Amino acid sequence: MKENLKKYLEQEKFYKDVVEDGSDVIFVVDFDLNILYHNPSLSLTVGYDNLVGENFLEYIHPALKKQLAEDFEICKSHPYNSNIEFKFLCANDTYKYLEFNAINLKFKDGIDGLILDCRDISERKKDQEELIQAQKAKEQFLANMSHEIRTPINGIAGMITLLNESNPTAEQKKYLNAIKHSTDNLKVIINDILDFSAIESGKLKFEKIGFDILHQVQSVIDSLTVQAHEKGLTIELNTKIHERGPILLGDPVRLNQILINLVNNAIKFTHEGKITINVGCSKSFDKKLNVTFEVIDTGIGIPKDKLGTIFDTFKQADESITRKFGGTGLGLTISKQLVELQGGKISVSSRVGVGTTFTFMIPYEIGSKTDLVEETEPRKETKKQASSLAGMRVLLVEDNDINRMYAANILKKWHCRYDEAENGQIALEKVRKQDYDVILMDIQMPVLDGIEAARAIRTSFASPKKDTPIIAFTANALKGDKDKYLEAGMNAYISKPFMPDELHSIMLEYFSPEGAPDTTTNNKLTDLTSLRKMSNNDELFVQELVKSFVDKTPELLDELNAASQQEDWPLVGSLAHKLKPNLSFMGIESLKELIMTLEHKGKNGEDTQAIPALVAQLTGTVNQAISELQQQLS
Repeated sequence: MKENLKKYLEQEKFYKDVVEDGSDVIFVVDFDLNILYHNPSLSLTVGYDNLVGENFLEYIHPALKKQLAEDFEICKSHPYNSNIEFKFLCANDTYKYLEFNAINLKFKDGIDGLILDCRDISERKKDQEELIQAQKAKEQFLANMSHEIRTPINGIAGMITLLNESNPTAEQKKYLNAIKHSTDNLKVIINDILDFSAIESGKLKFEKIGFDILHQVQSVIDSLTVQAHEKGLTIELNTKIHERGPILLGDPVRLNQILINLVNNAIKFTHEGKITINVGCSKSFDKKLNVTFEVIDTGIGIPKDKLGTIFDTFKQADESITRKFGGTGLGLTISKQLVELQGGKISVSSRVGVGTTFTFMIPYEIGSKTDLVEETEPRKETKKQASSLAGMRVLLVEDNDINRMYAANILKKWHCRYDEAENGQIALEKVRKQDYDVILMDIQMPVLDGIEAARAIRTSFASPKKDTPIIAFTANALKGDKDKYLEAGMNAYISKPFMPDELHSIMLEYFSPEGAPDTTTNNKLTDLTSLRKMSNNDELFVQELVKSFVDKTPELLDELNAASQQEDWPLVGSLAHKLKPNLSFMGIESLKELIMTLEHKGKNGEDTQAIPALVAQLTGTVNQAISELQQQLS
């Protein structure tokens, strides 16, 4: 008897210590969320003496009430749920952030009720909000830093290009090459800092597009061969992959970045010998292809005691390395993070005076030739394009005098007719008075910036002025900038410093010289001209891609409509993104703005009531395009 009494008293003590005197607010509610009990901590936390008989939901912030009601429905069907956040109305008419764990008494004692153990998380939420604000401030700082540094770098790079074309003496060319080398180093440092920031904030996005693995590796070798030869080094490629490598699905740009970082590193620390790149692959249990890369040099090597920290942020094998070779100490850190974020692994082995080997593996899904349609046509530097820009009417909007001089000089060589504007406001006045074939629009400018100027052109003018192609012409380089410019109504994006041939290629897409056939006046929805140009008029390849579009797109449209009906807006945005490049390759330009709008609204959950109508409009037009393409196939 005494033992039973002792247990009872212990239970009472536990009840008093934990429930009555505990700092957590304890509620007991029925399945209709009527409050049956709460402990005295309620008064200390939210200021009420008695809420028994009240309904719990009536004290929840209106914006969160629907979500919390859904959370409660889940709680009713599970024995335990944890970390459910909400905002509770306090006695002083303010709201406080709380979080509860729910115990379902139906599973324990057969009673239709919940015990809610609530904690005050106001300080934690405040810290989170301050962290978000700090991150936003950091991103804005990086954006401004990028622009402010890239703008003069662009001017320097432009002047170097112009001076190299003026037949400099051998000594002058030597000085120009030294300036170019320093400029290139600055660009690398800026890109390292921006990429590291994006990775650190979790905002780095990876593409999933088709690419040829060996083509990517060879392009890296081609881009670094001159740099290697300047030091008397060679770069060799050994591969166990068939010479026509498999088509893989992944992010080729990030693969290039990893390889360029590692090969650049090898060239930097190798004074004689060679750089070897080995590539091999093997299938994994989940039917992916594990592609393994080795970058081997005959350089100075890394001391054994430094190998463990070689991938750490801002670390070099020796403090004197930064002084001797430059760099941020971020290249290897970024490479490691890029590999691991794609599900891979990276390691290093080295012997001082013998050389270093970096080995990394990335698993890729296996694709097919048709997946290459999602890859945009590369902008290659060519000596001369077949078509000329002579007579093209261009508005150059740029606030930096040197950058404007550089771009104007290029336009003059191409025999373009051009006007200049120092800010967005002057640009609007120029557009009001004159029609242009294209506008090169800088982004950060005084008086009126490029984004606002582009929006004003799209909304304040009638056709054809409001439809003038606008190319974002900017030193901003943060991820997401391109989407922001496209949403503002711009047609394309070129980052400074730019190569003249890259700008020429983009401008050429928006120029129809007088006397050239106008393909925009026919009633066809599709135009395969760009696709044929990309494939060098390989009609078999074109027909294969058209057939793939005709066969696969209806299923994708069904998925899009289902997602819209289920109000799964992120999925709508994702499917619109997946469909966008396919529409582009079929030349369905009339849907360009619609598909970008649908992608943006879906991904960001904005203006969702308009999405079903947009999906219906898209579906109808795409189905017409499919019928048109089917006639071409027959």
